[in-house]
Amino acid sequence: MLPILAFFTLLILLATLLPLSRHSHWVVRGMEFPRLQFAVLSAVLLIAHFVFLDAQMVIVQVLVVVTALCLVWQLWWVLPYTLLWPKEVKLSDDETADKQLSILTSNVLTPNRNAEALIRLVEKHQPDVLVTLESDQWWEDQLKVLEAEMPYSVKCPLDNLYGMHVFSRLPLSEQEICYFVEEGVPSIHVALELRSGDKVRAHFLHPAPPSPTENPESAERDAELVIVARSVAETDQPVIVTGDLNDVAWSATARLFRKISGLLDPRVGRGVFNTFHVDYLFVRWPLDHLFHSQHFTLQNIQRLPSIGSDHFPLLTRLTFTPVYGDGQKGIEAGTPEHEWATEIAEKQSVSENDVPTPGEK
Repeated sequence: MLPILAFFTLLILLATLLPLSRHSHWVVRGMEFPRLQFAVLSAVLLIAHFVFLDAQMVIVQVLVVVTALCLVWQLWWVLPYTLLWPKEVKLSDDETADKQLSILTSNVLTPNRNAEALIRLVEKHQPDVLVTLESDQWWEDQLKVLEAEMPYSVKCPLDNLYGMHVFSRLPLSEQEICYFVEEGVPSIHVALELRSGDKVRAHFLHPAPPSPTENPESAERDAELVIVARSVAETDQPVIVTGDLNDVAWSATARLFRKISGLLDPRVGRGVFNTFHVDYLFVRWPLDHLFHSQHFTLQNIQRLPSIGSDHFPLLTRLTFTPVYGDGQKGIEAGTPEHEWATEIAEKQSVSENDVPTPGEK
């Protein structure tokens, strides 16, 4: 058993060490996705070392130490998204209607033709804003029935898996569709007016993932996230950033986004809320996100039932409570993070100045 367990220990060690290089190749970045699975495998492997091997052997002791360190390292990234971690966003009990903001985000999967399932979810949960990703002209036509109650919209139907639509009960202004890094990969930026009259700066994103079929590297995705993060970090306005970011919540680049932007993640201390992949119970990751400024506290966040897509929809209900939320703090960036962010942006020749600033006028 020693050669077999030693082999699997080396594999776990390699999977743990690769992301430390910060190389943007999809294989390296992909090692950040299954951290929870790697933690489980490390725990099983650690047990196997004690059960099947002689703990008096030096080589076995080395294997035990290496496996234990891999387990601790993987858990360090994942534990913030469990109930064991302090909550980053306060729970709100303010039911004042004028202060509420609910957003339903759904990657519909372009070939999926079960629009009725999404429409039923909208009718049931009555979100203020619906954001659809991968929505083409067919999806736009089907969702027109929502416009009677959600009369404000921004539409960008595309057939390349990067179409995007925003439907809203709340007024939208200063609408802009941008293509920051890649042609054919849009983002939507608006000022959203709450019932209280307060304006919220909202950014809806869906950067391309690092993968063998999309981009061989994560450089384009990372650059889009970085410039949006740097842009919102400079404002005192209420901010929402949401969408399918094609990045897991616990990746180094997702943490970089949170550090640079100063935005909060309502999932911290509450759960993982895996949204992808619907069909694989044991291979799921949190790819759909909603980050917000400290102006908001949380009413509720929940993953909704499948609509036939490969992503579950995500519903987040926030309350605009700037005074109560003032003490909330996320994670802060240091000099190394700012330098890394600068390097990422410069490689793609993009800047935070490219990002619209709705609501600032």
